[in-house]
Order: sequence, then structure tokens, then C-alpha cells
Amino acid sequence: MDKKMLERIGELARKKKAEGLTPEELSEQKELYAIYLGEIRQQFNSTLDNVSVKNKDGSVVPFKTAYKKQDK
Repeated sequence: MDKKMLERIGELARKKKAEGLTPEELSEQKELYAIYLGEIRQQFNSTLDNVSVKNKDGSVVPFKTAYKKQDK
């Protein structure tokens, strides 16, 4: 996400708090938040890809493998 997008998110948040937003601005804000949250999730998942867990038996496994949800 570039700096202009982050600045625009801030502008819209301040305007919403001060005077409210038009329907177009609300739509733009929602779209920008979706992009922002998507990038945050992607960064978080990338971080988890580089985390390992050491088991009690001494073996080391990737975090996502160690804590993978098991289907019932």
C-alpha cells in the first residue's frame, strides 16, 4: 500500500468523524479498508510462513503445519 492510499484513509476517517461522508466517500473508504486489510493479512501470513515450532521431542516443524486445523 502506498503512502497516498494511507493518507487518503486518514483523510476520510477524519472527515467522517468531523462532518460525515457522502455515499461516494463511504464507498471509497470501504474499498480502501478492504485493500488495507487484505495487505495486512498477506503480510501476517508471510510472517507465519517463516515461523517454526519446536516440539517437546525436539523436532522443528513449520507453524502452519503444527497448528493446522484438523477436519472432524
